[in-house]
Amino acid sequence: MSELTVKHSSVARRAALRALLPGAGVDALLVTDLVNVRYLTGFTGSNAALLVHVDGDAASRLCTDGRYRAQVADEVPDLDTVIGRACAATLAELAHELGVGQLGFESDHVTVDAHAELAEKAALVRAPGLVQRLRMVKDDGELAALRAACAIADTALAELVDHGGLAPGRTEAEVALDLEYRMRAHGATGPSFASIVAAGPHSAVPHHSPTATPLRRGDFVKLDFGALVDGYHSDMTRTVVLGTAADWQRELYALVAAAQAAGRAALTPGAEVPDVDAAARRVVVDAGRGEEFVHPLGHGVGLQIHEAPLLGATGSGRLAAGMSVTVEPGVYLEGRGGVRIEDTLVVTDGAPEVLTRFPKDLLEI
Repeated sequence: MSELTVKHSSVARRAALRALLPGAGVDALLVTDLVNVRYLTGFTGSNAALLVHVDGDAASRLCTDGRYRAQVADEVPDLDTVIGRACAATLAELAHELGVGQLGFESDHVTVDAHAELAEKAALVRAPGLVQRLRMVKDDGELAALRAACAIADTALAELVDHGGLAPGRTEAEVALDLEYRMRAHGATGPSFASIVAAGPHSAVPHHSPTATPLRRGDFVKLDFGALVDGYHSDMTRTVVLGTAADWQRELYALVAAAQAAGRAALTPGAEVPDVDAAARRVVVDAGRGEEFVHPLGHGVGLQIHEAPLLGATGSGRLAAGMSVTVEPGVYLEGRGGVRIEDTLVVTDGAPEVLTRFPKDLLEI
């Protein structure tokens, strides 16, 4: 995203948050989650807090420490900045001077000890999840970053396959490193998370960490990975077979592919998020494999690799156009092998936009 786009987006996001403050019963919100600070300001430093005042940006303040004096001036020229080390406490103390009576705080982020310190300086009101509510629906700049991240991941996997990177004898760890290098080479800041490469029986472990285990002919190889671009994450899983697939592997892959298609089809504005999970899970349950689908169908993805909404039985709320989510059913046969197929998608008023475009047909290498 260009600097101008980031600035305009940040102003609009703070205005949207400001509109939520009266309903939360607060005069200002103290934002201490660094991801939320970045979303609302564009600031990328490692120490910051933000005071969003109901009266507007003129009464709002961003705080960071002296290490970031030049960076904050460059990244956030449109907000007054306070330089201090203990940013949350500094802004809580300043809130009174700015006419704040009831100060909202991110109670889902502040520690017990930090709360005790803040409570000495301001009248605190719990106000969790306000920024996360806004972050669920992505704006044009965010969608552009997500598309770029997904395109890099697609390219990296295609190169890995085309250049013989998935071959018997290579270790899981070597493949993961190769994949991450290729993503960086194509412009990613880094991987979205620690890449999963799981071969043979390891593919039945949903979040297996790559080891020195070599890939073998006849293995399922599950690759779950993503690229990080401008702070935004992609997330994709593909499962391939080294050599010719056995009948049981084809059957398992076809089942997961059908479940994934059902989940994608259920991504419509207004859909209850547990119903999306149920649409895909029903396919697996009807095949007698329900107990081997052990995790939710998917999750929101953006500035964090896992964010709201949760596409699972315990999730809540409805989908809306502009939400970016994953759809990733998996069936895992312990000690034998497993399949997961995952895409990052955007909910639209029509069919969802699939951002991860590497083919999903069973690939036999």
